[in-house]
Amino acid sequence: MDSDGSEIIPLQMVEPDSGSRRAKRADAVANRELILATAQRLFAEHGVSNICMAAIADAAGVGKGTLYRGFSYYWELCLALMDEDMRTFQNDTLQLFRETHGQPALARLDAFLDRLVRFMKFHAPLLREAQRQGVLRNDEAAGAEQQSPHLWLSWLHQTIATLLQQAQQNGEAEDLDIPYLIDAILAPINAELFIYQRETLGFDLDRISRGLRRLVLSGCGGPAATSLTRAGQS
Repeated sequence: MDSDGSEIIPLQMVEPDSGSRRAKRADAVANRELILATAQRLFAEHGVSNICMAAIADAAGVGKGTLYRGFSYYWELCLALMDEDMRTFQNDTLQLFRETHGQPALARLDAFLDRLVRFMKFHAPLLREAQRQGVLRNDEAAGAEQQSPHLWLSWLHQTIATLLQQAQQNGEAEDLDIPYLIDAILAPINAELFIYQRETLGFDLDRISRGLRRLVLSGCGGPAATSLTRAGQS
């Protein structure tokens, strides 16, 4: 996980051979903030999938060249809008795990999945656009241009894998096929499916969270998982 505070989508660097470099960089940062604020407003008004890059440039009052210098691809813009919230979610998760260090690993996984579902409420449309462009993949062989510097999916995989390994080591579950379970756990909160459940089927967040967590805990098996599932149903 990226913890050095750097931006998820860095601006293209200007040439370092001019005394106006600092002013140019300040202008680029100002343009970036304007573009992001404009995109966020347009997405809220019309939906993420209904806005193109040209519309964002026009609404922000900047040239297309300025827009593409900051964001070469549509998915870069989507990721930039999620960057701060992704980092906050990651830091809050680490704090949660520190506070619940003595609790069963499956209980911590239960809490993590509930928080992840609620994170998806606001970010699923942006995640869907990024996923449609082939980024946010957990693929070590993918080129750097197709990997989010945030390594969002890799971080999710690592977090879930660690909790499942701890559950198995602690005797909360037995004979887990952890690589398979990681994908199975994350599949129901794929952005495309999540939006379908919310907008077409009308599922609320509590229903999605409850269903996912029961499915996961029951599938892990073991007495600890069974007791946690029963507690969640009460």
